[in-house]
Parts: sequence; structure tokens; C-alpha cells
Amino acid sequence: MNPISGDDESFLANVRAAATVAAECASAVDREARFPTEAVDSLRQSGALGAAVPGELGGREVSFGALCSACFELSRRCASSGMVFAMHQIQVASIARHLGKADFFQTYLADVARNGRLIASVTSEEGTDGDLGQSQASLELQEGGSVRFRKAARAVSYGAYADDFLVTLRKAPTAEPNDQVMVLAHAEQAVLEQTDNWYALGMRGSCSPAFTISAELSSEQVIPVPFAVVARETMIPYAHILWAWCWLGVATDAADRARGYARARWRAASVAGGADVRLSQLYAELLAMRAAVYGASAEYESIKDAPKREELSTLGYAVRVNTLKIVAAEAVVSIVGKALKICGMEGYKNGSSFSVGRNFRDALSAPLMISNDRIHAANAHMLLLSDGT
Repeated sequence: MNPISGDDESFLANVRAAATVAAECASAVDREARFPTEAVDSLRQSGALGAAVPGELGGREVSFGALCSACFELSRRCASSGMVFAMHQIQVASIARHLGKADFFQTYLADVARNGRLIASVTSEEGTDGDLGQSQASLELQEGGSVRFRKAARAVSYGAYADDFLVTLRKAPTAEPNDQVMVLAHAEQAVLEQTDNWYALGMRGSCSPAFTISAELSSEQVIPVPFAVVARETMIPYAHILWAWCWLGVATDAADRARGYARARWRAASVAGGADVRLSQLYAELLAMRAAVYGASAEYESIKDAPKREELSTLGYAVRVNTLKIVAAEAVVSIVGKALKICGMEGYKNGSSFSVGRNFRDALSAPLMISNDRIHAANAHMLLLSDGT
């Protein structure tokens, strides 16, 4: 990836301050399954929520590498805080990279930069079996030119705390399920009906229950690019890569705790006491995960803009970025599990300085966020059609 610039470093200093706040509240956020308000407020006040907004619209316009580092720093302290930040930036980038000269979205992004509006994603839906590329709910044109929709979403991360919602829908009632668009609905325009509760095994602070969301809004709030283009050029790569950085943060924190525990045991042992070889095995896996995440990030940064942007639409690239998600999601679970074995009962107990219980529960969400099985099936199909990766 490109070197961190002065602007990036200023941004990351603000993120590290927010990460300190996140660490102080992480146990309470997890225990109470509550939104990480303190960390998000810190990010908002520093302007970090506008990181992916173009500079000409008042955003921080930091590098992609800095966004990745921010997800890592936050997730080392509180995985829910890191994931909320990542999900928001995915939505910001999905707008900023595809808005063209649309006046509504230019004004909107300036507001995100100025006031730190938080955007939630509404892509999942009942009846689609988790397929991001299909929608049942559709956009309906009303007399007078407005549009409306009603969608039953299986999960809306931090939906009750969002200022805006980026929603995938069929383009029209007669459109095919994969003929999709995205619309931006302000919270004050939307009616949310929560249809289940959120007290999950991990990632509790993401606050992601199911909602039925409906809204009537202006047609200018429709993203002026087909969702398929937004997905393959921005939403999917940003999601797989930024999520991987979040999971790398979770894995790194667990590895650090395991090393701290092993070091304490080693120092307390007799001169003849040896090091725990499992620590080396853990770090070998962590370094392999880190290499995969860094490599995928560097590749995307090198081709995400013209003249190489068209490479994002190739089957080979789709397989590679999908594979990153699979590898990172499996690695974080394995690494945290190894850390737990090293730390033993001290890692198992909540409240211990070597506890990895929250890391382990948070890590278990990784293979489920866009199911690894679904991604393997998609990759297998693309590999049959593609000449290479």
C-alpha cells in the first residue's frame, strides 16, 4: 500500500484516541449488548466519519490504507466499534465513488463530512437466502415523481442509531431480482419496525436486529448507477478488505494476550523452563493472515481508480477478493482458538488480563458475515468460467 501521508497520520491519531475510548467501554458494550456510543461520538467529533468523503466536499479524503489501519486500530480494542466504523465507510465509499455530479449526493456527502452522519447498510433481506445480488422488495414510482419502498431486512447493523440508510431494491416492481438500485433514506424519512431482538454470541455492540424499513422519498435519492456496478467496484471489495482488517485486529489482540501470558509463565519458570512452542505456531498463522490482508489491500489500492478500474469487474479479481474474506474469516477463528489454548483458564475467565473470551465470540461472526459457504459456491462457479485468477 502507499505510504501514510501527513493527512493520514493526523486522521489515524484521531482514530487511536477513539480506540482508547473504545477500549475503556468495550467490556460494558459487550456485557450490555449496547451500541459503542462513546467511541462513535469520538470518531464523529474528530471528523473521522467523513474519512472517505472527497476533499472538495469537505471530507478528510484519507488513503485507502489509512482506512484499513483505522479498522485495525479500533478492532484491537473493541471489535464492535471497528465493525461499525468499517460498515459506515463502506457505505460512504459506495456513494462517493459512484455519485457522478448528482447534486443531492454532493450536498449529502458534504453533510456527512461536516456533521458526521452515520450510514447503515440495508442489503440483507428475508427470502433471498443471504444473496446480496438479489432483492425482493422494489422501488415504486409515485404520482408527482417521488418513490417509495418497504423491505424486510434480516439484519441492519446499528439500525436504531443510524442517521441514514443505504438500501438495495429491485429497480421497479416488474424488474428481475438482480436488476437492483441503491437508495439513500434519511432516518427522519423512514419508518423502522424492529422484528426481533439482538443479544448475539459476539459482536454485540453492532446492534443488528432485523427490521422492516419503509420510506417515501425523492427520486434524486436513488444512486445513479446500477447496484451491480457499485457492488463489484466498491461495496464488495471494501467490505471484504475492511472486515479482514477488523478481524486482523481481533486476532492480533488475542495473540498479544497469549504472548503476554506465555512470557509471564516463562519468567516464573525455572532456568530449565522452555518457551511454549504453540506461541510460534500461533504467530506463524497470524503473520500468514497479515500477509494475505496486506496483499489484498495493496492490490485493490493499485487498481481501484482509472485507468485500471475495469480490472475490478473481472472474474479473476472477484475470486481473489472473495478468497480474502474466506481466508481471513477462518484465520481469525483459528488464531483466537490457539490463543485460548495457550492462556488456558486465564484466557477462559472473563475479566482476566489474559481473557480472550470476547475475542473468541466476536471472531465467530466472521465466517457468517456473507456465509463462507455461499462465497465458496460463487468462487467455484467463477473458477469454471474464468481462465485464471
